[in-house]
Amino acid sequence: MLKKHSKLIFWTIELLALSLLIFVLTKISFIFVPIVTLITTLFFPIIVAGFLFFLLSPLVDLIQHFKIPRGLAILLIYILLAGLIVLLVVSVGPPLGNQVKSLFAQIPDYIRNWQTGIEHLADTRGFKWLIHQDYYSIDNIQKNFAEMIQNYSKNASSGISTFFNVLVNITLTVVTVPFILFYMLKDGDRLPHAVTRFFPSQYHHEVTKILQDLSTTLSSYIHGLIIVASFVGISSSLGFSIIGLPYSLLLGLVVGITNIIPYLGPILGATPAIIIALMDSPTKALLVLAVIVTVQQMDSHLISPLVMGKRLQTHPLTIIFLLLVSGKWLGPIGMILAVPTYAMIKTIVMHAVRLFRLRKKSKDDSLIDK
Repeated sequence: MLKKHSKLIFWTIELLALSLLIFVLTKISFIFVPIVTLITTLFFPIIVAGFLFFLLSPLVDLIQHFKIPRGLAILLIYILLAGLIVLLVVSVGPPLGNQVKSLFAQIPDYIRNWQTGIEHLADTRGFKWLIHQDYYSIDNIQKNFAEMIQNYSKNASSGISTFFNVLVNITLTVVTVPFILFYMLKDGDRLPHAVTRFFPSQYHHEVTKILQDLSTTLSSYIHGLIIVASFVGISSSLGFSIIGLPYSLLLGLVVGITNIIPYLGPILGATPAIIIALMDSPTKALLVLAVIVTVQQMDSHLISPLVMGKRLQTHPLTIIFLLLVSGKWLGPIGMILAVPTYAMIKTIVMHAVRLFRLRKKSKDDSLIDK
């Protein structure tokens, strides 16, 4: 009985202390503003560098097998990457840039087509009945439209400042990522030893195993992701080109990039292509849908099982839940990072549980022997 009371008092004090700590932190949160700013500034460059680290690290290890120093191997990879980027810019850049310019030039025509369609719709009997309802009256529609324009006007200045903030962040990322990546690749093989120093010697083997599993999981996931996204993007561009969809290269690129987001990505990527196809005709939109469904079926039944397998071993419902929560908190970046982050946490927890059971079994066996 006394033991139960002691536990109750202990947890009560713990909860009170935690509540007091949270209350104090809310009152002095301004102290942490510089730290939060530093973390948010470095977050994206470190994430991009980490992504490239897992992508390029096996290649660095491969070059090292030929007795080439690690620093020189990294430099060779940088030169190779620079060459690939220049090749892509020279070969893909001009047609892609022309398609972007053409799309922006066609936007007024698309808007006029939509207006013409709405005018035709207004002549239909169903629409005439609808506008006689209170909520859908012409006056209400005009009022709601005016309010929407007013809200957009108010947010225009904040939108411009947001655009410049994004531009600054992109510039910062482009400048800092090569330096961060260089030191990650150079000293990455020392990470397991650096981490195990913080643990007792009897846990070194298990901690090293956890780090190896994390590296294998993330590396295989990222390599598979790049291959699958490239296949989906190239196949979609070819399919769009065959059916005569404008901006096939640009729209295929969008489909490939959004395919990185599990489950929801194909829907997000298909939407712009279907909207632009609808500007031409419903038949063209159905052809676009057929291309996307065909590519996704090839990906689901051939490419992904071959490249990705079931490495993450995560239920689809779990992935959808992760995407919804991370998308709400962090937007598109959160949706991209949610699944690999969950896989990392899951790997750590599984090893921790396994280690706990082994230690417990060892203690039980020692007690039995005594």
